[in-house]
Amino acid sequence: MIIKPIYYYAVALTGFFGLFALLMLWHTVLAPSATFPIALVLLITVTPLLLPMRGLLDRKLKSCAWAAYISLIYFVHGSAEAYINADGRLYAALEILLSLMLFLGASLYIRFAGTRFTGTHS
Repeated sequence: MIIKPIYYYAVALTGFFGLFALLMLWHTVLAPSATFPIALVLLITVTPLLLPMRGLLDRKLKSCAWAAYISLIYFVHGSAEAYINADGRLYAALEILLSLMLFLGASLYIRFAGTRFTGTHS
């Protein structure tokens, strides 16, 4: 059974928009920072996701690769947050899950959609 690349792309988009929504809600509604301005926290946390967004939506393989690389930053942040902050462990676990969805979905989409364009199946 061969899974079509569009399904991997759907997993990547689910991870991307889920991560985007989680970060927006986490830092504004669910657990806003008491020490830093909310606008600064959002600028630092959400901006990296916006960089490959247009290309990701256009299914460009380079942008999908960059989205996969950027998702690793959120994986590391979620892992550290889950270890350090017991109160925010649920949000951190969601961040880990969504960043892995983005990484694996984008990576597998690149792998299987890229072979269609090059004609190789290695």
